[in-house]
Amino acid sequence: MHPDRHEELRKRVVSAAEAVLAHKQYVSAIDVLTRTGLLAPTHVESWRKGRIDFLERAIQANLKKISQSMAMLHEWALEKGLKPSETRYVRRTRTGTVDLRFSESGDPNIEKNYRTHYVSPALSERKQERLTQKLSSPAQPVVFEILRDSTCSECGAELARDSFLVMEAGQPLCLPCARLDDLEYLAAGDAALTRRSVRYSERTAVVVRFSRSRGRYERQGVLVEKSALEKSEQECSEDAGERAKARAVGAARRQEQDRELIARMTAEIGKLFPCCPPREAAAIAAHTATRNSGRVGRTLAGRNLDEGALTAAVTAAVRHQHTEYDAMLAAGMDRLLARQQIADRVQAILAAWR
Repeated sequence: MHPDRHEELRKRVVSAAEAVLAHKQYVSAIDVLTRTGLLAPTHVESWRKGRIDFLERAIQANLKKISQSMAMLHEWALEKGLKPSETRYVRRTRTGTVDLRFSESGDPNIEKNYRTHYVSPALSERKQERLTQKLSSPAQPVVFEILRDSTCSECGAELARDSFLVMEAGQPLCLPCARLDDLEYLAAGDAALTRRSVRYSERTAVVVRFSRSRGRYERQGVLVEKSALEKSEQECSEDAGERAKARAVGAARRQEQDRELIARMTAEIGKLFPCCPPREAAAIAAHTATRNSGRVGRTLAGRNLDEGALTAAVTAAVRHQHTEYDAMLAAGMDRLLARQQIADRVQAILAAWR
């Protein structure tokens, strides 16, 4: 690899590792490969569920680049004084759990490198144990609520629309063949009941249904053991009043936190763009900081008042409020082309506000 490209890759790996470590207090090869864009999170999820036979098949890089990235991560971790901890990656099958494979060759040393997590020494032993347990747990089985009739590939049972089925090795299975028919369905809607039922149940599965309007699978509920559901229902009935009070206190606390965040953002936007009208700065802060909105103000960088995040929020506000951008999109114009056409106008307004 050319020296410049090698240094560029090293910077990407180190930057990704630093960001993950700051957020999680540990970092792994999967974290870095995902953060650098070489591995899609959706492919990791598919691999963990057994839909991809080995992880390297989904990594968007040749083996040399992958190997160099792993070596750079290892070198950085040693320099940081991080503690290596090997974690077992497994997935559930009808007959138990099996180890997941990372490499095509299955070489033990390569597999070990992928399994190794580098943990911050600041993390307590108890938290390290909980972390290892969490990472070693197999992915929760997914059950599909189907939109059209199907047939079990193993027993031939007919499965009508709205029935449940499991996909294994690309083939549909009914719940009895998947050995999940003894579980009870708990529809989404009661967070406390779901949380407790999942905690008390040794076996669980998440139920999803495809939304044609949104083009994605959406969670519908979970399958849990009957005894766990009954125990959870009893507990929820006994402490319903206490949880209602706790929810009210939590809601008030979150509202106050949001007010404080918006006030700090407004002040910071005023510093970055001193000529931005105060009322508009406050509106931008309130919009980008809306809880559960997914906007830049709710990211870690946004909550930390990162200059880049706040600039992105102000840029978006200018684009929507001071140009014909929305009208262009409504008329069917490509998003990228629309942004190119208004770029000069946006930059002129930002320059004036600065």
